[in-house]
Amino acid sequence: MTSEITLFVNPVAGRGRGARAAQPAAHALREAGYGVRTVVGEDAADALARARQAVDSGTGALVAVGGDGMVSLALQAVAGTDTPLGVVAVGTGNDFARVNGLPVRDAAAAGTGIAEALRDGRSRALDLGRTGERWFGTVLASGFDSRVNDRGNRMRWPVGRFRYDLAMLAELAALRPIPYRVTFDDAPERQIEATLIAVGNGSSYGGGMRICADAVMDDGLFDVCVVGPCSRTTLLRVFPRVYRGTHPSHPVVTVHRATRVRLDVDPAQGVTGYADGERIGPLPLVAETVPKAVRLLV
Repeated sequence: MTSEITLFVNPVAGRGRGARAAQPAAHALREAGYGVRTVVGEDAADALARARQAVDSGTGALVAVGGDGMVSLALQAVAGTDTPLGVVAVGTGNDFARVNGLPVRDAAAAGTGIAEALRDGRSRALDLGRTGERWFGTVLASGFDSRVNDRGNRMRWPVGRFRYDLAMLAELAALRPIPYRVTFDDAPERQIEATLIAVGNGSSYGGGMRICADAVMDDGLFDVCVVGPCSRTTLLRVFPRVYRGTHPSHPVVTVHRATRVRLDVDPAQGVTGYADGERIGPLPLVAETVPKAVRLLV
């Protein structure tokens, strides 16, 4: 393994924290004797091409500096390779880092931890989800939550998280169950009416919402959370429990476990899938779990 480490930086993550965080992380790595190269792309496609080039060239590790979107992009470069992933979590949600017990919004501590993990050869083999050619680390979301994302992404005002609060209120007003066709592994297709279905490799999304509360990232299984048909009042009662991970005890919620999940709806329903907070595309989608697909420096 080369002693050169690649910092994969999102300069706009967390309102500029990404660019600022690269410096203390790089300092910690250099203090530990590693060479550091920084990769910043012109856009997501260019950044990914540069990250893949670094992996192909034998970099000692790819370190994502930013939020969950940057981690997701880094996964596209390192999944299925021997190159370990480091995470300096300085974004808004940071679910991937939180789930794995990594420092959040402390770039110096994250950089020091990565340097120590490299020195000691300390890593954890994690499963990843895959849908088509796209890898994901945390949750594939569909239904009410993805509709909130769709609406929020279409809105020009306001800016920040308040945009998604308003989008949620608008989607609550239009709340209706979605008739899904779902297949778990090799079982027969099931007709399921649901408010949302979330396929969890990890347990949380959206900055700490533990939608798949018991998902473990190295057990070879997805936890699939199905929120059945419910009224606006019921959904508002269940929603706060998601942050504590206690919602599966509510009668409207069921949890399934599988290695492969197919989600389908009538195209007229207009349901989009989001994985790690990034838009994947309209259903149908097939998600498969790939055991030990990435090595995370911990």
